[in-house]
Amino acid sequence: MFEGSPEVVIQGVTETGHPFRPSDWAERLCGMMSVFGQDRHLSYSPYLKPIMAGGIRCVVVDLRLEGIDPDAFRFLLGFARDNELKLRPGRKDKRPEEAAGGAAAPSGAPAAG
Repeated sequence: MFEGSPEVVIQGVTETGHPFRPSDWAERLCGMMSVFGQDRHLSYSPYLKPIMAGGIRCVVVDLRLEGIDPDAFRFLLGFARDNELKLRPGRKDKRPEEAAGGAAAPSGAPAAG
């Protein structure tokens, strides 16, 4: 999809430059794939996370999701396409929480991380 990036970012701005509404769309979208852990807390999937980037709400999609849950991956890209949201490549470097070694690399089905 985006050469050299292990993730794609769905930006909360339309192709015409308008902010996407509702304002909590990113949390709602990520909530669809969240799970309750053994600690009885709701956690986002390690393959999908809401972020703020440059003052814009975004959802980061780990491209490994395509191999783990192709239907979910297609749904996310379809959501972006249907709502005319901008896509951009994500980070090439590890995220701070991954580089610190505190978070294990996800494997298997999407789960709490």
